[in-house]
Amino acid sequence: MPNILLLETATPVCSVAIAEGGKVVASRKSAEPNAHSSKLAVFVDEVIKEWGMGMSSLDAVCVSSGPGSYTGLRIGVSTAKGLCYALDKPLIAVETLQGMANLFLMQNPDFDGFVCPMIDARRMEVYTAMFDNKGARLEPTTAEVIGPESFGGYLAKGDVAFVGDGAEKTKEILGAYPNAVYGLPFEFSAQGLLAEAQRRYTEGIFEDVAYFEPFYLKDFVAKKPVVKGLGKIES
Repeated sequence: MPNILLLETATPVCSVAIAEGGKVVASRKSAEPNAHSSKLAVFVDEVIKEWGMGMSSLDAVCVSSGPGSYTGLRIGVSTAKGLCYALDKPLIAVETLQGMANLFLMQNPDFDGFVCPMIDARRMEVYTAMFDNKGARLEPTTAEVIGPESFGGYLAKGDVAFVGDGAEKTKEILGAYPNAVYGLPFEFSAQGLLAEAQRRYTEGIFEDVAYFEPFYLKDFVAKKPVVKGLGKIES
């Protein structure tokens, strides 16, 4: 089994882990808002020291590729690419929603329905996909505006677990379905990337470090800056 450094910054959680022999042996995590830039490098240093093997003993670096926070993705991917360049190690990218589904199933091994991870976007929009209870993808990742008919086909077939920071805002709309499941234990971290990262390493599925970009799904829209003390000027 390869030694893999795992980086998760696409969600509100900033998380770093090292996997050795197929198991996480050192990890750090923080849900402090807007702290990815200040936490990530510190966490990497801490887990490497706790592991005790040194950066050169890594076989690969894996990053959560998105979709998710534009800023978080830039921080994670730039850090991963920098480490790969410096160490001459391969870069592995795992889609964030796949990692979320995999970790949910690890944390809820008795759940036998569908898994619908959600990352908060804007208003009633979420980044989402659908997976079965083995972690196999059933629907591609999309940006969805949630309405009463959303996921109706899956909800008619069986339980659907809605998880992630985008799930709670859908509860008022979808919670009336008897098969809509909310509130099962779920806490996302870089560990969710491990299974897919190992598969990709074994199969030699690596990214081009020079050209790899995060999976934004949607174009970034910058907010108009507000300067204190300057109000609207009437004509």
